Amino acid sequence: MKKFTVAILGVGSRGAETFGRIMSEKPEEFEIVSLCDIKEDRLLKYREIFHVSQENLFVDETSFFQKKRADVLVIATQDNDHVRHCIKALELGYDILLEKPITKHETECYQLLETQKKYGGKVVVCHGLRYAPAFLKIKELLEEKICGDLILIDSIEQVSYWHQAHSFVRGNWRNSEQTSPMILQKCCHDLDLLQYYVGAKCETLSSIGGLNYFKKENRPQGAADRCVNCQYHSSCSYSAENIYIKRWHKGGEPENMWPFNVITETLPLTENALRKAIEEGPYGKCVYLCDNDVVDNQIVTMTFENGVRANLRMTAFTKHGGRLMKFHCTDGEIEFSEKRIIVRRFNVNTEKIVIDCEELNEGGYGHAGGDSGLVNEFYKILCGNGTMRSGLENSIESHLMAIRAEESRSQGGVLLSVHPFA
Repeated sequence: MKKFTVAILGVGSRGAETFGRIMSEKPEEFEIVSLCDIKEDRLLKYREIFHVSQENLFVDETSFFQKKRADVLVIATQDNDHVRHCIKALELGYDILLEKPITKHETECYQLLETQKKYGGKVVVCHGLRYAPAFLKIKELLEEKICGDLILIDSIEQVSYWHQAHSFVRGNWRNSEQTSPMILQKCCHDLDLLQYYVGAKCETLSSIGGLNYFKKENRPQGAADRCVNCQYHSSCSYSAENIYIKRWHKGGEPENMWPFNVITETLPLTENALRKAIEEGPYGKCVYLCDNDVVDNQIVTMTFENGVRANLRMTAFTKHGGRLMKFHCTDGEIEFSEKRIIVRRFNVNTEKIVIDCEELNEGGYGHAGGDSGLVNEFYKILCGNGTMRSGLENSIESHLMAIRAEESRSQGGVLLSVHPFA
């Protein structure tokens, strides 16, 4: 069995806690040998976990990219850095696992694709849901045409109230100038799945949405700048006390779990460490007083080149997260909730089919087992016998859809061609 050495650029929640952890549990396939991150305390934390030597730790990309450090590079930096880092990696001869989204700029999509073709390195984009068992089952049912031909997909992305506050109000993806618009950062999974299921390019789309709630005019009277000093610290659903302290206790006080391990580098997690983080760090700020500008609700309607139509509704205002999808076909419908798949055919002589998604899921890491599935398939791709479900060229289509959706939203919902110059 061939073993590949791995370097990780961006040693955070995705680079280290997800892909690093999965790879480290497959020592016969991967060996993590180098780490790069701008936070030194984070480097020291994962040096111990992954047993990386001190001389292979880097706090700046210039030093890191002076030479090739491994066979494979995991790029899990901030969105605006992805293309720059991926181009440098391709020039050095890496095969790459690239965190999504690729970029919010259309020109950079094509620039990266041309670079990949020039240097020939394998680039797999982390659209993990294409590798998740339950989501793959949906693809299988559609291809079997168990309910006839697909006509329309109705899709809802339930972000959940606390995830919105954590990632998109207080967190790294709160500001579209610093990172990516919400439709690209959170919903590129959804747009990618829609395009994957339809099996054709998106022809036209329109989008509406906005930031309705998480802004200063909705701040309760007398609210403090930080949750720990606020009179509403217990009653506010979005208080850091409720999201990080009470939810941690309610969840059984895990030693290492997202999102708690995002706000502190302390391992194992403790209440003192979480409290220090919300007292001093960005995750303790009032949700009505942050510099966020990404939307908290958005709707996209799409028509694909094969005539199939779809809509995507994204909302922050749900109790629980997860995707809801309904596939309307000529001879039945398929309903998907991440817990179960229900197939209802129109013929009165047929019984409904119920598939338990948890039985399909192989367990492991996030995205319904898709993260583990992605790493497993990535290894096969490196060995030359895997399926490139989320290769660079495949993944660019959903990015173009997201870019056009944001353009449409900013123009009040105008209908736009996704490929105007095709």
